[in-house]
Amino acid sequence: MTALVVPVVEPRARFRDLVGSEWLKLWSLRSTGWSLLLGALAVMAFNVGTAWDHYRYWFAYDEASRASFVADGLALGDAFTGNAAMVLILCSAATGAVAMVGEYGSGQVRTSFAAVPARGQLISAKALVLAGVQAGFGVVVAGGSFWVSQAVLSLRGVGVSLGHPGAVRLVVASALLAPVCALAGMALGALVRRGAAAVVGAVVLLLFLPMVLSEERWLTAVLGHATPFRAWQRLAGEGMATPFPWTTGGAWLVYGGWAVGAVVVAVLTVRRRDQ
Repeated sequence: MTALVVPVVEPRARFRDLVGSEWLKLWSLRSTGWSLLLGALAVMAFNVGTAWDHYRYWFAYDEASRASFVADGLALGDAFTGNAAMVLILCSAATGAVAMVGEYGSGQVRTSFAAVPARGQLISAKALVLAGVQAGFGVVVAGGSFWVSQAVLSLRGVGVSLGHPGAVRLVVASALLAPVCALAGMALGALVRRGAAAVVGAVVLLLFLPMVLSEERWLTAVLGHATPFRAWQRLAGEGMATPFPWTTGGAWLVYGGWAVGAVVVAVLTVRRRDQ
């Protein structure tokens, strides 16, 4: 009598299980905790240091300059400076690149794809975890910078609160800059699969490019506006008046476009390229 063999069908991995797995992968990298800590300290150092300079040399300015500082709301600029934004972009993009490239370097990606053939879901889970961690990082850094910098300036009576016009937008834009750039770094990591090359690509794409695109010509101005750094500048209220101004709504769309586009690029790249 022939025994009946019943095939065992492995259940498909649930998306929340993939998210849990990617969470463990991210935090198993020793660089994750250190990069977040050192990045936070570096970003806050730029912001608090600028506020401290204004506090320390407050009486070195003439009366007209001090009055202008208050009237123009320049205290808000100390809450998150352009230099701090560039450091944040670099740290977040590098973290996103390492999160993707690390699996290729160790060979773990083959095991992951063998266990979860649905590569799109796997990369989507990775993107969700990365974006969530970086959003938390951004909230801590942006919120902490605002609180400490304004506390320092308040010692001279010139600090502002979150109720100040543009304050909430600045904090939110600065916080969301982190996940947007981390996802961009992840996409670059999927494309080049080399850590150093992905980081260099992030520097060129996210930092160097917006600096060289001129605001004096329509085409280069529009291309510059489409970068996360220029979008942050618009939302933060930084920069001088330009011949081709744009809206805060457009800047928010740039954030969303980069985030969604980065995930799409990473998913399509991983699906179509051989391992």
